[in-house]
Amino acid sequence: MSLAELLTIVIYFYLSQCKDFKNYYLYYLSHKYKGYFCLPSYSRIIPLWPRMLLPLAILMHYLKGEETGIYYIDSSKLAICHNKRISSNRVFNRFSKIGKSSYDWFLGFKLHLVINHKGEIMSVKITKGNKSDLSVASVISKDLSGKLFADKAYISKDLFHQLLTNGLRLFTNLHKDMKTYLLDIDDKLLLNKHSLIESVFNVLKKHMLLEHTRHRSPINFFVHIIASLASYSISYLISSSFSSNPLS
Repeated sequence: MSLAELLTIVIYFYLSQCKDFKNYYLYYLSHKYKGYFCLPSYSRIIPLWPRMLLPLAILMHYLKGEETGIYYIDSSKLAICHNKRISSNRVFNRFSKIGKSSYDWFLGFKLHLVINHKGEIMSVKITKGNKSDLSVASVISKDLSGKLFADKAYISKDLFHQLLTNGLRLFTNLHKDMKTYLLDIDDKLLLNKHSLIESVFNVLKKHMLLEHTRHRSPINFFVHIIASLASYSISYLISSSFSSNPLS
């Protein structure tokens, strides 16, 4: 099987309605598209997944969204097992770390994301679960200029001045005990739309199967994450051809 065929099969899995790759491959794909592919057995295609890591990363680079000057940044947890199995997990014991989300503790990684105001993915970074959002913000947004909107987790004078030096102005909501400052009405409206990036994470996790706890290989985990992100970007391009707001 060629690399192009393998990428097509995997990307189409995330765009389909199937929830697990095994049933998708053995039943859905084998019956519906049998004439289009010379399909190897399921036990032979899984070992081929690591081949896609670099090509998918290159694909994500070319699927980068439009530079509009208006961006949103946030992170989301990628738990690799249920909390009750943290002590017994051995697949990621050299890579993952225990972190804390807005709701609970988890073992795994963090997905840091920057999108534009259209919902297109601009930049991505995967870190260990205990990595601070502040330490990643300047790295993930280094090639962007304009305005960057974030939640309270990104409040930092050092980060503000660092981004401003690079041509990117940071806007965040304030803690209750912080001194308020005047904000242009347009910037205030854009800041209030920060939930857009939460909608993107919601689409990634519910429809692109971004997060699950059945990984058996660290490399295949990263292939899965990048394939999920690439599929989102492709689905955005498809849906934007028919709708002015693909996230609606």
